[in-house]
Amino acid sequence: MTALPVDDHEDFADADRGFIAPLDPPEVTTDDGRIVWDAEAYRFLAQNCPETAHEGLWRQGRLVSRQGLYEVTDGIYQARGLDLSNMTLVEGDHGVIVVDPLISVETAAAALELYRQYRGDRPVTGLIYTHSHVDHFGGARGVLPPGHHPVPVLAPAGFLDHAVGENLYAGTAMRRRAVYMYGTELPKGPDGQIGCGLGTTPSTGTVSLIPPTVDITRTGQEEILDGVPIVFQLTPGAEAPAEMNFWFPAHRALCLAENATHTMHNILTLRGAVVRDTRVWSRYLGEALALFGDEAEVAFASHHWPTWGGERIRALLADQRDLYAYLHDQTLRLLNEGRTGPEIAEELRLPPGLEQVWANHGYYGSLSHNVKGIYQRYLGWFDGNPAHLWEHPPAEQAKRYVHTLGGIEATVDAGKQYAADGDLRFAATLLCHAVFADPKNLRARRELALVYERLGHGCENGTWRNFYLTGAMELRGTLADVRLDTTSPELARALTVDQLLDSLAIRVDGPRAWSTALTLDLYLPDEDRTWRLTLSNGALTHRSSPGAPAAPDGRGPDLALTLTRPQLFALLATRDPADAAQQGEAAQQGETGALRRLLGLLTTPRPAFPIVTP
Repeated sequence: MTALPVDDHEDFADADRGFIAPLDPPEVTTDDGRIVWDAEAYRFLAQNCPETAHEGLWRQGRLVSRQGLYEVTDGIYQARGLDLSNMTLVEGDHGVIVVDPLISVETAAAALELYRQYRGDRPVTGLIYTHSHVDHFGGARGVLPPGHHPVPVLAPAGFLDHAVGENLYAGTAMRRRAVYMYGTELPKGPDGQIGCGLGTTPSTGTVSLIPPTVDITRTGQEEILDGVPIVFQLTPGAEAPAEMNFWFPAHRALCLAENATHTMHNILTLRGAVVRDTRVWSRYLGEALALFGDEAEVAFASHHWPTWGGERIRALLADQRDLYAYLHDQTLRLLNEGRTGPEIAEELRLPPGLEQVWANHGYYGSLSHNVKGIYQRYLGWFDGNPAHLWEHPPAEQAKRYVHTLGGIEATVDAGKQYAADGDLRFAATLLCHAVFADPKNLRARRELALVYERLGHGCENGTWRNFYLTGAMELRGTLADVRLDTTSPELARALTVDQLLDSLAIRVDGPRAWSTALTLDLYLPDEDRTWRLTLSNGALTHRSSPGAPAAPDGRGPDLALTLTRPQLFALLATRDPADAAQQGEAAQQGETGALRRLLGLLTTPRPAFPIVTP
């Protein structure tokens, strides 16, 4: 690979173009004074790149750490560097339309206030969510507080289901891993967290959700919002399961959501998510190029900085289209030749025409991890080698490796030698076995922390760096906290009844429930539908049917409840079974103890479990 010119200033000129003013003071706090965003924490990036950082990631950090209000084009503005994502503001006939109100209520309110300082006290006349990730809707109440006059809220079809579902099923584990991925508990500085490639870091304020009032259901759908015509392109299954690009014809401006940014994106995130489809992702970018490429004069996204000029916009779309197509097709070509995911990740390289573009580098996603994600999408975790069908879990496997190598001290010595020889990857493997075989061995933990630190400092990828450095922090005795809570009351209230019941099912302690059998009927008059819950063999299942429950036929439920949806939420969302039973006392028939027995079998997720130690 030929090194890219670090003194190429085109991206810096774009990142600074249209600058109006910074957020001043630069801190955003909650009502009780807790700091949820510090816009000046990355001032150290003005220095030259140190030995403890990859030059490309340092450059990206300097670009994404710029903060303030920017003009994109006449009538369109962005607040950038005030959260992980951008908030876009589009002026209409009577007010301003907000696109993607950041993660937190507090940062969104600060961004809107900054805009109003320079563009007047315009009311919010519309809200658009580009897609279903929390950094694009969580701050909604910061721009539309409770009691605000209702305005249209637009989102792609399926938004609400995916927005709440992502935080429901594997939410605890994903939030825990996100702490490592974004490095939220690392100190900000040349030796620590310098961003994540997509932005600097997530804010840690209050998450909210205002449900959409208008669904975008097809590409080509046109809506007029506060006098502003908008043409939509649906892109489900690419960067998010519900997502859309859209075109402002009067402004000749194209919003690319998170489908085309200035980095290679994630196909499978380190925090965990459903594997994204690079095949359709590439096709949507090709479609955007065909639909809007000839007319667009500026393209902007919900992260990073805009791109101006038709030729440069077309190049961005074409390059990223080819990037995801190449990753997909070459991974499939090689897996069909018998390569495994790790083998393909080691072999695959981007063609020079893509590699020599800054925006195709893996500051947030990575080629290695993406290739493995594509492999997983098609073939799953199993690589076909029967030796991998029934391996021991990590701790038991580690004990056997360590025994084979001659004990803990011999394993640590070998790991240190590989590290001294520059093979940090295998050093990490050996030392990880030592730690898992004996988590209390301080020498093994110390040496592995040093290796993780060296690996992190060499990463071009921001999320890899953060994972390595947060892992080193855990090995040294500090278990990173989970500060951002995406399980807000508004997200919870947006759950469907089926999702709410699913949330109970994944909390049932199966072994404790093996011998418990019960059925409950829940009738909701406001939906005129009955849900039957069945607990048997440790599994809680449910089905629904229209109308009230039929008269008992000898196989009636242990307990039947008639209650409203808010009462159901109060009944099932509580973590105190006794309290829950009291809150749910609407019309009921049968054994009230059945509910207590069910709720008594639920577990509470552990939000701060260790990751790099057993």
